Amino acid sequence: MENIKNIGSMDIKIRIADLSDAEELLGIYRPYVEKTAISFEYEVPTVDEFRKRIERTLQKYPYLIAECNGEILGYTYAGPFVGRAAYEWGIETTIYLKEDKKKLGIGRKLYEALESILKKQNILNMNACIGYPDEDDEYLNKNSAKFHEHMGFKMVGEFHKCGYKFGRWYNMIWMEKIIGEHKANQPEVIRFPEIRDMVD
Repeated sequence: MENIKNIGSMDIKIRIADLSDAEELLGIYRPYVEKTAISFEYEVPTVDEFRKRIERTLQKYPYLIAECNGEILGYTYAGPFVGRAAYEWGIETTIYLKEDKKKLGIGRKLYEALESILKKQNILNMNACIGYPDEDDEYLNKNSAKFHEHMGFKMVGEFHKCGYKFGRWYNMIWMEKIIGEHKANQPEVIRFPEIRDMVD
């Protein structure tokens, strides 16, 4: 995917993740597990487990990387919303950026590229599950919710004190963005490998 984006002095390339990216992507994800409640995981996965996660995702959905001069700045991917057939046209989104590469427009570029591909797959609903504090603290703030709102997502639900990490209870919200028309005779979802050549 030769989409070169200019953000200030940065030339950002959005490309499809490869299994060989696993270690570098895990390096981006690690601090979110160890130092924040943005991820509700307690333990950092191994490189092998992370590689398997990428592989599983790419069997059906896009997994995209933002890169500049060979440095990976962040990544985003889609996953199943709920494991039942009727939910097929909805997905859950995930996005992580390097700690020092936030608020540069990289997240927007990743999400715009992700949404473009999802539309080609006949996906209609993008859903985001986001940790949400009653009040901002050193582990979690409301920046992710604000980013998703900026990207056109709307809050559709909140679960209270459902995530426990660092000795504190956190809420979780669902945000949603509708990206296609819901029809009576809905076209089937196309698996990502079937359209990969259109975006590679």
